[in-house]
Amino acid sequence: MTQAPSVEKLAIDGPDGAIEALIERPPGARADIIAVCCHPHPLYGGTMQNKVVHTLARCAQDQHVTSLRFNFRGVGASAGVYDNGVGETDDAAAVVDWCRKELGVARFWSLGFSFGAFVAFRLAVLRGAELLVTVAPPVQRFDFATLEVPRCPWLVAQGDRDDLVNHESVLEWTRKLQPAPEVRILPGAEHFFHGRLTELRALTGAWLAARLAEKP
Repeated sequence: MTQAPSVEKLAIDGPDGAIEALIERPPGARADIIAVCCHPHPLYGGTMQNKVVHTLARCAQDQHVTSLRFNFRGVGASAGVYDNGVGETDDAAAVVDWCRKELGVARFWSLGFSFGAFVAFRLAVLRGAELLVTVAPPVQRFDFATLEVPRCPWLVAQGDRDDLVNHESVLEWTRKLQPAPEVRILPGAEHFFHGRLTELRALTGAWLAARLAEKP
């Protein structure tokens, strides 16, 4: 039976007050990498407890990498109010800075779902992520095209039955990017990947494992 990760709840000083966070360390966790996981839209019920975000955290833990989920400003016990992705990116950057200072972690992965994918995308450039995973990036709601393209290895996972993020729009956007991300379309999957989380975990985990094999 697989041993469960150790769980630590904490409050991180952020630009708009305390940021509620959850660190999960798998058995045999590496000391040099942490995976920062960003949740869906705060105004539509998004929290760090979202099942897709939890799945992304588990993907990291499967690779013996500690995960850190956190609530954006105004969500749960995190201070502040919604700021259209700008302040939320500042929150994510503060989390990475805290990990580097307090945990001594030099490398980080930026992972996000939906609105969190937009923040993770911006964070990857802002703080120099080693890897980026964006699940259902909301290209119709936020203008990704005006943003600097991350230079790190990058995975886009998207369902083709997503009623909130059009997969054709995602494909059209990614085809124009240099460097281009790796794109994986899950046939029949909708926005929240109901009944498909195990598949998403396997797909993302395999991609992370392959990148670790290239750069241990």
